[in-house]
Amino acid sequence: MENAGQHHKERLGSNGWTDVLRIGNTVRRPVRPFTATVHAFLTHLHEQGFEGAPVPLGYDAEGREVLTYIPGEVPVEPLPESAAADHHLTDLARLVRRLHDAAEGWVPPPDAVFGTLPGTPPPGVEPLFLEPELVSHQDYCPGNVVFQEGRPAALIDFDLARPTTRVADVANALYWWAPLLDPRDRSPAFRSMDVPHRVRLFADAYGMSAGQRSQVVDAAIRRQRNSALTMKAAAEADPVFRRWWDQGLKDRLPRAGTWLAENAGALRKALL
Repeated sequence: MENAGQHHKERLGSNGWTDVLRIGNTVRRPVRPFTATVHAFLTHLHEQGFEGAPVPLGYDAEGREVLTYIPGEVPVEPLPESAAADHHLTDLARLVRRLHDAAEGWVPPPDAVFGTLPGTPPPGVEPLFLEPELVSHQDYCPGNVVFQEGRPAALIDFDLARPTTRVADVANALYWWAPLLDPRDRSPAFRSMDVPHRVRLFADAYGMSAGQRSQVVDAAIRRQRNSALTMKAAAEADPVFRRWWDQGLKDRLPRAGTWLAENAGALRKALL
């Protein structure tokens, strides 16, 4: 492991929440309290035949976690027009479905620790579900989706993987990729999108049941209300989140909530 492709070193990210270094065909990152749990989850996914995630390789001599590097392109904001194609959305839906199917049945170890946002959850945060169904990614922002040959093929950065439901996890993916945002806050290529149509496309490609479809919009609305509260708390506790908050989250999140409320009927009609 230590000798494979070590001649190539590349810093993949240092302006976000953690420092990420590529060394050859591996990725090295600082160990966090949830790292062992994430490694156990990733191992399970691969044992179930899901190949769209990094393989955990243990730890290096400097105490960093080691994961396989997944080659490909990771889109950055503003997203290019090519990322807005309907077939990319359906590819992502099928990728998420394969992830869910592989994750179902995994029982976290008794000492499992799951990643959370900085700060103390404030009053008013609503539960998205009564009982979790599985552990899943829960953070499908463009920077966590790897494109290969121009199409979504893999997911990285499982730091916020935690117990959830299929519907709640889908709501996260739709927020980023439908997207469930006020048009002013979308990348230019997404501003004129028919979002209800894209939500329906995702549900169809995923293979959502009628019962799941009936829950998507309410879950998205609750998730958006929660995000406005939890991201504000994170900004008060962490300088990285404070930067993101000041750079636009403080306005984007409430606008998304308003847009969702105004378009809930059209979204439900498209889904059902």
